[in-house]
Amino acid sequence: MRRLSIALILALAAQAAVAQTVEPDRLKSHVETLASDAFEGRAPATPGETKTVDYIVSQFKSAGLQPGGPLEGGARSWTQDVPLAQYDISGPVAVTVAASGELAWEQGREVALRASQLTTNVDIKDAPVVFVGYGVHAPERNWDDFKGVDLKGKIALVLVNDPDFETGQGDFGGKAMTWYGRWPYKYEEGARQGALGVLVIHETEPASYGWETVKNSNTNTIIDIRRERPDEVHPLLEGWIQRDAAAELMRRSGHDFDALKRAAQSRDFKPVTLNARATIRFPVKAQEIVSRNVVGLIPGASRPDEVVLYTGHWDHLGIGLPDARGDAIYNGAVDNATGIAALIEIGRTFAAGPPPARSVAFLAVTAEEKGLIGSEYYAANPIYSLGKTVGLINMDALKPMGPARDFTTSGDAPVTLQDELIAVARERGRSYSPDPRPEAGSFFRSDHFPFAKRGVPAISFGSGQDLLDGGAAAGAAWSKAYTADRYHQPSDELTPDWRFDGMAADAELLYALGRRLADSDIWPEWKAGSEFKAAREASEAERR
Repeated sequence: MRRLSIALILALAAQAAVAQTVEPDRLKSHVETLASDAFEGRAPATPGETKTVDYIVSQFKSAGLQPGGPLEGGARSWTQDVPLAQYDISGPVAVTVAASGELAWEQGREVALRASQLTTNVDIKDAPVVFVGYGVHAPERNWDDFKGVDLKGKIALVLVNDPDFETGQGDFGGKAMTWYGRWPYKYEEGARQGALGVLVIHETEPASYGWETVKNSNTNTIIDIRRERPDEVHPLLEGWIQRDAAAELMRRSGHDFDALKRAAQSRDFKPVTLNARATIRFPVKAQEIVSRNVVGLIPGASRPDEVVLYTGHWDHLGIGLPDARGDAIYNGAVDNATGIAALIEIGRTFAAGPPPARSVAFLAVTAEEKGLIGSEYYAANPIYSLGKTVGLINMDALKPMGPARDFTTSGDAPVTLQDELIAVARERGRSYSPDPRPEAGSFFRSDHFPFAKRGVPAISFGSGQDLLDGGAAAGAAWSKAYTADRYHQPSDELTPDWRFDGMAADAELLYALGRRLADSDIWPEWKAGSEFKAAREASEAERR
């Protein structure tokens, strides 16, 4: 019998590793635990965090991972501290607007105001209200919604999404939302323009989610990284207003909402000062907290300083406003107990196979629901060099619908890492479907984004919708119902109809991609024209 060559042995070992399977029952067990009421919705700096972090660490250990966090006393720890500032509205919210009579807006009904990050007592009296279109200042597009209007002491009303959303064409890339369409940008730009407050006008289609989601996310605890000058990125007042409430305010000022919205879709739009003055009062409790990212590691056998990184966020909204059933625990079963379940089991699959050439790290991040904060903190304070981070694979809200013929990503990223994923999927009989809702701006809403903007090739995986049982229609119906009835609501819970075989197939696909990267010398790249390419090229010297 001929002796097998070392190369053939390694090739067979790699094939065997890819053939490793993820067990659906293990995924189910993780989701059942993490999304149970006992974990209280997994909010940062709560007893729910303690239980969640302890659980992830115990599962990483049992899966065969090593600690991958910062060095402490010469040895790596399991966690990375993330210092945060926490803000809560600590008393009644009073909102009245003088506009041809008096309007009284109720917190959670007409408005969803966030706890201020600039004071312990919001006390705004008779502030003028100005409609500033989409609230965009984009010099590279020759676009300025502000036109030099002084917003000091004033509240700005802004439309959600981009000026292109309604027509699907124009200076902002058509239906696909840009960073200018996201509400964090609108708050930041309002602060740069000197506004006292910014209220985003909610409409379900351009926002990509309903009012219940907005209400639950914004009346909840607000968390941010600790900042020396929070006023540089936050106005005093931040929040959302229902479309009908904004339209009534405009009507009382002699304007039609739809007409103003159409006008705002042109670069010639000029801000409109409404015949309205707002008085808003509520107390705020502010405190400093420390949350934690959890990090597991499979050390590389020959190039340990080169790292393939998997990510997923462990947090959800915790305990908040009760729904119609009286349920106040936001369990976050889909979002994102599923991603953490996959993160653990992909780690187990790596540990069961041959040691990879490159290291593979598994990062469970905190405070994604508060603005990608845990991933932003890691990216700003990396444990492993970002220049030597081969690529990042993020998992957020995998779908429990059963196996699909396709898969997707958040935004059609111009990065060869996505091409690698497509190639691996093709070998497994699955095809790529472009982001079905590019107008939702999902590329900017998941934990891969803080890494992407620093140059790391990064994608966020999405389960497919063309189901083996029921086809694309069934998948689209499930997604639509989830967004409307469960997303950021207490009803995001594990139910008996959930299937984990499709989720297992997703995890196996992402394992195969990571194994290909970990056992090769592939360095994924951003493609020509990408705004992230220059940052990656600047770190190229680290890889020589």
